[in-house]
Amino acid sequence: MYRISPTVKQLLIINIIFFLGTFLSFNSGFIYSLFGLYFPENVNFKFWQILTHMFMHGNLPHILVNMFALWMFGSSVESIFGSKKFLFFYLTCGLGAAVSQLAFLYYNYYVDLEFFVSNGYESAEIINLLNNKSKPELNSLVNNVGIERVVSIFSNFNATMVGASGAIMGILVAFGMFFPESKLMLLFFPVPIKAKYFIPAIIIMDLFSAITGQAIFSPSNTAYVAHLGGALTGFIIMYYWKKDRFNKNRWY
Repeated sequence: MYRISPTVKQLLIINIIFFLGTFLSFNSGFIYSLFGLYFPENVNFKFWQILTHMFMHGNLPHILVNMFALWMFGSSVESIFGSKKFLFFYLTCGLGAAVSQLAFLYYNYYVDLEFFVSNGYESAEIINLLNNKSKPELNSLVNNVGIERVVSIFSNFNATMVGASGAIMGILVAFGMFFPESKLMLLFFPVPIKAKYFIPAIIIMDLFSAITGQAIFSPSNTAYVAHLGGALTGFIIMYYWKKDRFNKNRWY
């Protein structure tokens, strides 16, 4: 379990290079704006961010936790998949996480936008205001509709996402399906729990946090929907691959 497989090693190196390059630079904010994933309606969105955000991390604890999980579980999964299949799985789970989070943001964004339209504003007017952030117009908007709706649409419009957590969640699902009897434990809860119970519990906690907005063990700005999207993507791929392998060998 503890030997680093080739693709996991390369992913670790790439993530560390991105992290050091960001925090040792003279303008880390610019690098985040370039490689972190922005809401697609935002002027800062770039098409490559859908991939590069997976290799960006917000701070040292963030990258340490994700890289520890990648090292801990990724090599075992890669030993079964092989390098090419593992890389495809990892990146696809990361993309699934990103798409899930963006879909969630879009839903909230359009709910809020519809509210503004129903109060006499044009969609283009609101989008222009969100991008330009004109203080007089913002103050006028707050006075007309209240601060709650303004904060809500701004939060979704200016949301950014960084980190490998979505891809890691897919890896955890694969590990749990390959090694259900392996015993795992959290550092702050040192009681061994079988993977087949431990990993669903992590997913349930993310689901609870996504629904309630209440963080349990992770920071409050965690993209819980992205975690769930990565886990679901990992499960779908695993289910398809296992079913496909059965179909190919069913007559043997």
